[in-house]
Amino acid sequence: MNILKKILGDMDNPVDVNGSITLFATIYMGIVGPEVFILQPGFVQGLVEYIGFSEKDAGYIASAEMWGLAITTVLLTFLAGRFNWRHIFLLSLIIIIAGNLVSLFMTTPSGFGLWRFITGLGCGGLVSLSFTIIGITDNPDRNFGYYIMWVLIYGALGLLAMPTAYSVVGMKGVIVFFALLPAAGLLLVRFLPASGKAHVKTEEDAVNIPSHYKGMALAAMFSYFLAQGVVWAYLFLIGINGGASEQEVANGLTVSQFLGIAGAFTTVMAGIRFGRALPLMVGIIAGMVPLLFLFDTMGPLVFGIAVSVYNYAWNMTHPYLLAAMASFDRTGRVVVNAVAFQMLGLAIGPAIAATVISEGDYSNVNLLGIGLFAAALVLIIPPVMKQKTLAASTVACAPCRSASPARSGRRWLDSKCRRGAGTAARRRRLDADSRTVT
Repeated sequence: MNILKKILGDMDNPVDVNGSITLFATIYMGIVGPEVFILQPGFVQGLVEYIGFSEKDAGYIASAEMWGLAITTVLLTFLAGRFNWRHIFLLSLIIIIAGNLVSLFMTTPSGFGLWRFITGLGCGGLVSLSFTIIGITDNPDRNFGYYIMWVLIYGALGLLAMPTAYSVVGMKGVIVFFALLPAAGLLLVRFLPASGKAHVKTEEDAVNIPSHYKGMALAAMFSYFLAQGVVWAYLFLIGINGGASEQEVANGLTVSQFLGIAGAFTTVMAGIRFGRALPLMVGIIAGMVPLLFLFDTMGPLVFGIAVSVYNYAWNMTHPYLLAAMASFDRTGRVVVNAVAFQMLGLAIGPAIAATVISEGDYSNVNLLGIGLFAAALVLIIPPVMKQKTLAASTVACAPCRSASPARSGRRWLDSKCRRGAGTAARRRRLDADSRTVT
């Protein structure tokens, strides 16, 4: 009991979500949550080359873990506010540690997949709450930038080291490493907030777009990350099949992680200077084009360039997608649901990819990824443009709301602004009305 109290810390002493130690703890948890997914190409390759599972079995196992992650993420969109967050973090870490350690003794694809699914349940708790905590800080854009940076650094170093790790400690040693990361996280639980009730924020330009546009946006999020799940799980094997050695593939993926860091900071630096529609179009198309070069034999240089452009586009697009989702309503519900759809896409993707591959041929994986990216692009642009139009109308009506100091006049003008479409003639009439009310 004393150990439990030391891990959980003083519940009556709330932490500062903007403090350095809390931010560090949150980012660390945000890395542990997707610790396997970030290294999934290397992990899937290990399942095939070092454990002996088939390519299809490896895809299903990767999908099983992501399904566990997705289920917890979806559940926490409804239940997180009812439980102490430190308790959720602690339980999640224990599940991840146990799931990894038990996986060491599984020799069949079904048994191994079951315990990867259980591990994923714990990972989902860390991912969901880490995103939430970063979102309630005073400077979420900067902090998400830090988070993405460290996730990608972990991914770059991990993918670079995996071939050496397999040769030195084998697949079991790699899985032990995946258990040690959450074990170290137990030391940080006490620095995390117990709830987020004191911090409620929404995107500044958020407006309530019609429901069917919200549905299109969530479908776009699902399609985009379904494409990611389809392609990402098999990138290592695609590279080897294309004529590169294991280390050459690892080197290419490592370089791509650093390009991903550049993509994330492109978003941070550009912000919405160019709106959201144009960056989303560029980012999604830039994710599709590299896949055209990953058919048949392409060699290590072409593979490295293609995955680098792909990773740059992925990490540039992701923040814009999240920011767009946050702008589609005033409650933040859309972005919460979007994260759940994101995880569902990543969960289903590897399993779908496993059904379309043939022995040593990954052409269908690339074609499916391209098609899903194209669908995401078609689905996301209409909601983004609708939000832009409604936000512009809201800004145009802002002078009307401040024109009259009288409460009754202000309420009347607000209703006129909500009904008004923002034409110049209507704004002139509203200005005249405001002077009359005054």
